[in-house]
Amino acid sequence: MDAANPSPISSNELSALSRVFPPPTIVDVRSAEAFARAPQRLPGAIRRDAEADAWFQELEPWRPVAVYCAHGGDRSRAAAAALEARGYAARYLDGGFDAWRAAGAALEETRIPTRWVTRARPKIDRIACPWLVRRFLDPSAEFFYVPTAEVTSFARSRGAEPYDIPDVTYSHSGSACSFDAFIRIHGLKDGALDDLARIVRGADTATLELAPQAPGLLAVSLGLSQMFADDLAMLRWGMLVYDALYAWCRQARGETDGWDPAAIRASAASAA
Repeated sequence: MDAANPSPISSNELSALSRVFPPPTIVDVRSAEAFARAPQRLPGAIRRDAEADAWFQELEPWRPVAVYCAHGGDRSRAAAAALEARGYAARYLDGGFDAWRAAGAALEETRIPTRWVTRARPKIDRIACPWLVRRFLDPSAEFFYVPTAEVTSFARSRGAEPYDIPDVTYSHSGSACSFDAFIRIHGLKDGALDDLARIVRGADTATLELAPQAPGLLAVSLGLSQMFADDLAMLRWGMLVYDALYAWCRQARGETDGWDPAAIRASAASAA
């Protein structure tokens, strides 16, 4: 693919792609004037300036990207081309926002991004909760990690919701961890998410017997903490861990793997 000529994606194709997991990152790059005329957005979209140099590094490289402007013109094509040049699988929405709306596809009201703050040096809950918020509640949510003694004052001064500290709404309660609190408070009904919550709870509360996967999540989380000195960088790549775990809970629980040399030889022989 020539990065200067990114491929279009139709409204129907993008709608279908958004139902699989992980969904694409959808980026609204409409001008301020176009947005003011229609201040809604595609479900799950984040708003960004058309100049991708300012924000491309915040994207998750394992997810495809769909960019749209008002009509599917130069703004979205240029942004998609810039992303492709940087290694992202990016396409622009054919016909843009207008085509999506004309097709009768779902739209949602644009709101101010939510803000959340917790203790620095996250391990499990403090990565899992942002993942849940961005995937299920607010894709534009902003997260901050500060010293423990500063969480409450930061929350007051910056209009952020504190989580995973004692005596706040989003925190541990009995045997449940903060991840459980988010699911309960927001009424999220999803069997795969419930399975993931059990893994998170086991890893986060030292009850590893709750799920066979809990010791693995604990090990990976502690390893991430060793790899990244920057908490937001750790969050960015920690999102991949929870995408993978949720995808397994959702669609790969029955899949197995093993060493079968006879089957490997047979497959190689049939391809020869």
